[in-house]
Amino acid sequence: MFQQISRRRLMAGSVSLATVAAMPRLALAAAPHRLAITRRTLEVNGKAATVFGIVQPDGRSGLVLDPGQRFQVDLANDAGEAAIIHWHGMTPPYLQDGVADKMRPLLAAGATASYDFDPRPGTHWMHSHHGLQEQSLMAAPLIVHSAEDMSADIQEVVVLLHDFTFRDPAEILAELTGGTVSHTGHDMSGHDMLSMEMPGMEMPGSETPDMAMDQMPMDLNDVEYDAYLANDRTLADPQVVRTERGGRVRLRLINGATTTAFHIDLGALIGTVVAVDGNPVRPVSGQRFPISMGQRLDIILNLPKEGGAFPILAHREGARQRTGIILASPGSAIAKIPDLAEADSAPLDLQCEARLEALSPLARKSPDRVIQVALNGTMSPYVWSIDDPATGRQAPLDVAPGQRIVIEMVNRSHMAHPMHLHGHHFQVIGLQDRAVLGAMRDTVLVPMGGKVTIAFDADNAGRWPFHCHNLLHMATGMMTEVAYS
Repeated sequence: MFQQISRRRLMAGSVSLATVAAMPRLALAAAPHRLAITRRTLEVNGKAATVFGIVQPDGRSGLVLDPGQRFQVDLANDAGEAAIIHWHGMTPPYLQDGVADKMRPLLAAGATASYDFDPRPGTHWMHSHHGLQEQSLMAAPLIVHSAEDMSADIQEVVVLLHDFTFRDPAEILAELTGGTVSHTGHDMSGHDMLSMEMPGMEMPGSETPDMAMDQMPMDLNDVEYDAYLANDRTLADPQVVRTERGGRVRLRLINGATTTAFHIDLGALIGTVVAVDGNPVRPVSGQRFPISMGQRLDIILNLPKEGGAFPILAHREGARQRTGIILASPGSAIAKIPDLAEADSAPLDLQCEARLEALSPLARKSPDRVIQVALNGTMSPYVWSIDDPATGRQAPLDVAPGQRIVIEMVNRSHMAHPMHLHGHHFQVIGLQDRAVLGAMRDTVLVPMGGKVTIAFDADNAGRWPFHCHNLLHMATGMMTEVAYS
C-alpha cells in the first residue's frame, strides 16, 4: 500500500521545524534509511504475477524524506539478480546516479550499496536502469518534502502509474525487433542497455529519413498491455482514499509506465497544477492534464463541502483503457467505474506545456553552446536513435563546466518521445519555433513532428544519460549522454 499523508496528523506527531532547526548538528545525525529490491506477488485481474518492488523494512513502497534530511540510503539487492536503481529527479554526484557503466558497476544479487547526497525537494521516483526490470515494476515513489509542505494543512496522496504485462518483457521486445535480447549490453559510452541481435534494422537505403517518415502513419502505443495500474491496482478493485468533506488534497502523480502516456482526468473536480517534475510552477487550473513516461504532476484539489466520491483517472493516450483511484469522504457511495472509456483519448500535445511557467527559472544568460539533435526511428524496423538513424549509435553531447547549454530537439519520427536528462533539471525555452519561459523539468515530451528547446547550466560534472523514457525506445538505441570535458 502506498503512503497517504495527512498534514494534520503528521504535524501533530512531529517535532516543529523551529525546534529541529535549533538542535545541535550532531543531534540531527540519523541512521541511513534502508531500502530493499525485492520480489513480490501481485494479483492483477484475478491472476497472480511475480513482480519486483523497492520497499522499506516495514513493507512500505519507496521513500519519503522531510526537510533537511539527507538522502542517506542503504540499498540491499534481495531480488535474486543484478540490478541498479536510478533516483529519477535527483541531481546527485555522478557516481551515485544509479546507472551502471564503466565507472559504476551493477549491484550484485545479495549486495548492498550506500548513498549519501543532498536530495532535491519535490515529487520524484526511483526505478531500475538495467535491462527491462522497470517493466516488471521495479519502481517506487521518492518524495522529498519542503518546509512549505510540512506547514500546509493538506492531505497528500501519491499515485504511481504503470503499464503491466504477464509476459516476459524480453519476449515483447524480441517480437518488436525480430531479434533476441539479453541483459548484458552497454552502449558506446558504457551505459547499461540491452544487447540484442536485430536483423534487418537498416533504414531504407535510398530514402532520406524525412522521406521515410512521411510515408508512415502516426503511432501512439508500442505495446498492448494486460492491465494499467494505479498504485498496483486496476479499476476492477481501485484504491479508495478517504478524504475530509471540504478538505484539500495534493495529488502527487508519477507516470512510471514503460511505454504508456496518460491524460489525467479529474472528472467533476477542478485541479490546480503547482509543480511538474518536482519543480514549482505558476498555478494552472483545469480538469484534464497530460503526463508522459517519467513525468510527475502535483495537483491541488479543493473538495466539495458536501463530500462525495471522486474518481481520479489516468486515460491511456490514443485508446480507451484507463486506471485510477477514488477519493471519497466518509459514507460516500462508491460506484464501479469501467476500465474502458467511451472513446479513445487524443494524442498528447504541447498545449498544457505552453501554459507552464517556472517559479524559479534559470538566470538570464546567453548560451555558451547550442546543440541540435534529431529524434529518429520507425516501428518497422523497430529501431530508434538520436541523430544517427542507420546505426542507433550517437556521439556524446560534449559540454564544459559552467556553460549554459541549449539543446534543440526535433522529432523526425512518427511517435512522441519523452526525453529525460540525468543529473540536471532544465528549463523549457522553446516550443516549436516560439520562445517561452517554461517549466523547469527533467523530462519533456517532444511530440511527433515537434520541436522543443531546453536550457540548463552545466554544473554537475560527469557523463549523464540523455534518453527517451520509453524504455523500449531507449533499449533499441534512443540514448546518448551529456559528457563533461
